[in-house]
Amino acid sequence: MVHYRTFRNTDPPLLVEIWNQAFCGRGAVRLRHSTPLEHQVFSKPYFDPAGLILAEENGTAVGFVHAGFGANASETDISTAAGVVCVIGVRPSHQRRGIGTELLRRAEAYLRGRGAAALFAGPMRPLNPFYLGLYGGSELPGFLASDPAAEPFFTRRGYHVCQTCLVFQRRLDKPLSTVDVRFAAHRGRYDTRIGPRKEVGTWWQEATLGVIEPFDFRLEEKAGGKLAALASVWEMEGFSWRWNQPAVGFTEVEVRSDLRRQGLAKFVMTQALRYLQDQFFGIAEVQTVEQNEAAVHLYRGLGFEQVDTGRAYRRAESGTAE
Repeated sequence: MVHYRTFRNTDPPLLVEIWNQAFCGRGAVRLRHSTPLEHQVFSKPYFDPAGLILAEENGTAVGFVHAGFGANASETDISTAAGVVCVIGVRPSHQRRGIGTELLRRAEAYLRGRGAAALFAGPMRPLNPFYLGLYGGSELPGFLASDPAAEPFFTRRGYHVCQTCLVFQRRLDKPLSTVDVRFAAHRGRYDTRIGPRKEVGTWWQEATLGVIEPFDFRLEEKAGGKLAALASVWEMEGFSWRWNQPAVGFTEVEVRSDLRRQGLAKFVMTQALRYLQDQFFGIAEVQTVEQNEAAVHLYRGLGFEQVDTGRAYRRAESGTAE
């Protein structure tokens, strides 16, 4: 008989076993020990043991589900208005026995009990509390299409796709040839600064990043030093092991609002990619929502190719998220 219970402090090794058996796709890091879970899950200031539910049979952990919440509008605390199922996995030997369905039901009950009026599945901004660096790639894109069981599992249980994220990668051993007549003027007007991030983000940004340390490429005006554009990257160590190549991920590409449509995003990303090539990285990854046509055009123009698709799901009978 299968028994269900909430997380205990002795569970991390059990979760590692289930993780490595249940999540075998290209977008899941293989765990050699539980330290990555400590860093990116259990140490979060909003981690609630009641939201991580395990299934056991004859004393053996056979599956788990983890649900949580996103941030409030000011990103100073969590908001329980909407909840998200961040991950759900069952050992292959115990699948198709209703264990996943019961885990999902209990996760939904937990979220509703905390006040969630809207239920989602698949972590994606702004509902991205856990597992950055362990699943999805450079950011959290929901559940990946390369995990083919995810979509039918959720759609059969009352969920529908509410957001789609495109995952792009570029091999850095390929030549970077970006010809843009605007670049000469940009070099005369802006300095490129490269280094570890200095500014502290919001409480939520710092909490979700955890031990990940972004590295910034900044375009600053030569006259006054005002920030014009920014590209942030981080070394994707766990995914590098999965893909057998040193990988780096873009988490942020931003241009100051009054300077957009002048080629600055292309310019700062070109600077970043050339630097990363010199550092002998093999793969660069970036993600964007499907509707952001400008970003999709930019990334394709820089030689990125789509390698996966992420989807976030929403439970049909849920109310409207605030």
